[in-house]
Amino acid sequence: MAFDNLFSRARASMAKRKHYNRLVAEIENLTSRDLADLRADRSEMLYQVHKQIYG
Repeated sequence: MAFDNLFSRARASMAKRKHYNRLVAEIENLTSRDLADLRADRSEMLYQVHKQIYG
């Protein structure tokens, strides 16, 4: 039972990290022009992604 809980938490943590890394990669691939078109700030986007995934 304890191992199931441990593996379940580890799996959830790995899924969060994978999702986070994918979103960060997408943000990092945006050009300055893309960001200007979106009227977005890269650092704010990264902050919001971290906040969304990890709370």
